[in-house]
Amino acid sequence: MMALGLLVIRVVVGLLFVGHGAQKLFGWFGGHGPKGTGGWLESIGVKPGVTMAVIAGLLEFLGGLLFALGLLTPIGALFIIIAMIGAIKTAHAKNGLWVTNNGYEYNLVLIAAAAGIALTGAGTYSLDAVLNIF
Repeated sequence: MMALGLLVIRVVVGLLFVGHGAQKLFGWFGGHGPKGTGGWLESIGVKPGVTMAVIAGLLEFLGGLLFALGLLTPIGALFIIIAMIGAIKTAHAKNGLWVTNNGYEYNLVLIAAAAGIALTGAGTYSLDAVLNIF
């Protein structure tokens, strides 16, 4: 059952990050693409906005894909954690902890999930297990 639990966490969290990254990179799922996201980033003082939007999008997209597949899982988790630390620093820290105030509560939960899986291992139902890596 533990392997199934790890799979559920990896797939749900990972695929949501893929979608979030696709919003920034491609404008999919209601996102604004690099230019729109970059414009917003510049409006909150993050420059160069488009470059940072692409970097954030790549971290989320690739990190989420690796995490969902359980392939090089610690690297995927690291990409997710870096993206969430960036989100906390740029957009949420000033608002405190609670998400009801646009705080970093949810980002912290995602960091904990990614770190927990990275430390535990991706589980039996992962490409890491199939390939006998990590």
